Amino acid sequence: MLTVGVDAGGTSVRASVVDPHGAVLETTRAPTPDSAPALNAAVADLVGGLVDRYPVVAVGLAVAGFVSEDRRLVRFAPHLAWRHAAVADRLADRLGLPVMLEHDANAAAFAEQRFGAAAGARVAVLIALGTGIGSALVLDGEVYRGAYGVAPELGHLRLVPQGRRCPCGKRGCWERYCSGTALADTARQLLSEHPDAATSLAGQAGSDPSTLTGQRVARAAEEGDPLALEAMGELSRWLGEGLALVSDVYDPEVVVLAGGVSGSAHLFLDTARQHWASAVTGAGHRPPAHLRLARYGEEASMVGAAELAREHARGR
Repeated sequence: MLTVGVDAGGTSVRASVVDPHGAVLETTRAPTPDSAPALNAAVADLVGGLVDRYPVVAVGLAVAGFVSEDRRLVRFAPHLAWRHAAVADRLADRLGLPVMLEHDANAAAFAEQRFGAAAGARVAVLIALGTGIGSALVLDGEVYRGAYGVAPELGHLRLVPQGRRCPCGKRGCWERYCSGTALADTARQLLSEHPDAATSLAGQAGSDPSTLTGQRVARAAEEGDPLALEAMGELSRWLGEGLALVSDVYDPEVVVLAGGVSGSAHLFLDTARQHWASAVTGAGHRPPAHLRLARYGEEASMVGAAELAREHARGR
């Protein structure tokens, strides 16, 4: 019973055939078009090519944006052309197959709960550290979406009143202190506080610190740059603080860390665990949650979307 999982991202659209054990059999991709009609066509073409070669029974589409509670409508996706678009029904009509929508972090969490780092956990939280923070919650094997399909937006928990401005309109959101973007912002702040620092990171920044990225800071930290390591230490502290809040609210068995920043986890994970353990309510008097790295990399949302589509096809 093969299904296709699609990840519609701001740069590319990827589609994978996935078997019932979570194994990816084939993946195709195409650049993400700028218009909604072209985006619909690109998804349909990718999936159609796979359907021609495999006996596919359903399609799951993962989107970085707000999906309606019935998972038929994309309300808003900041990096895609869809706005209040009936994407599921339009694609189903073109493909002749059932299509289910899902938020990309929800789909990734579902994949990890079924086949990966959160397998068997009753309560699991996924935190994806990338440009911002993506997040998802799985309760008793089911993805929790909230009343209107947009929960949980953990990256926008306010950790620092009147802190750094966030594109969401608030100040002090968690992702402004714990993400790839935050890592670069913290490094720039440290450089401004230490203008005479003779470090490789300062040399890279030169006269224009705005050129720094989270990836460059992470590479400098790998090489032992003291300012980069200090920025990484700040990220680990805020990761621990945020996870303590998440634990206080959800009391998860497992927290799965995903996203591009997780590739540098060996630089911050142990320190984050220490901050988390000391900041959580009832520290020392409750079972600690397990903090694990995701099994699936960039395939997670496709695997999860495909599995959700398979469940739908089975009538679950």
